Amino acid sequence: MTPIESFFIILLAFALYGLGHSWLASMRFKDWLRGKLGEPWVQRYYRLVFNIMGTVTLIPLLWLAAVFPDRPAYVIPYPWRWLSYAGQLLGIWILWASSRQTGATDFLGLRQLTQPEAKAPALTVGGMYAWMRHPLYTGSMLALWLLPRMTSNLLALNLGISLYFWIGAIFEERKLVRQFGQVYEDYRARTPMFVPGPGGPAPQ
Repeated sequence: MTPIESFFIILLAFALYGLGHSWLASMRFKDWLRGKLGEPWVQRYYRLVFNIMGTVTLIPLLWLAAVFPDRPAYVIPYPWRWLSYAGQLLGIWILWASSRQTGATDFLGLRQLTQPEAKAPALTVGGMYAWMRHPLYTGSMLALWLLPRMTSNLLALNLGISLYFWIGAIFEERKLVRQFGQVYEDYRARTPMFVPGPGGPAPQ
């Protein structure tokens, strides 16, 4: 197997991962689960099981990237490498700040174990979300793409993850439009998707 073949196999594998992950996140699948297991089970366990499955099924992709034939794509030389490190730290900070706003325990599915009742839907438009609609994705992509040493296998993973983020953001926004209507439409009109813009804080 050549590095070029490795690149496309990893990209294809991540596409299949993304399709499966998106299906598990879909409202149709959630409705099917409600019919089979009941609303209380979905409220208490769905988010945590979803995250565990997403993590476990990601491991084989990382294994492929580690063991398949690979070759360097590029290396950021000094002193520019320090800029890439700074950008990665910025991405990690954006992830931390955004997860604090939306609630890390909710995102991971841990709160639901002890407080399974559904929370009233709330649209977060302040803080990091005043500058971009998907700061969690932006922070992740900064950390991924600013690696100082990139190989073809890592490039395939990064492309797959970035495409998954973009498609996932589109489906997520469709759900938010259904949930919040014109309020979300107005927020979307004034706030960039991934790249921070000068729109400033949205009205609370």
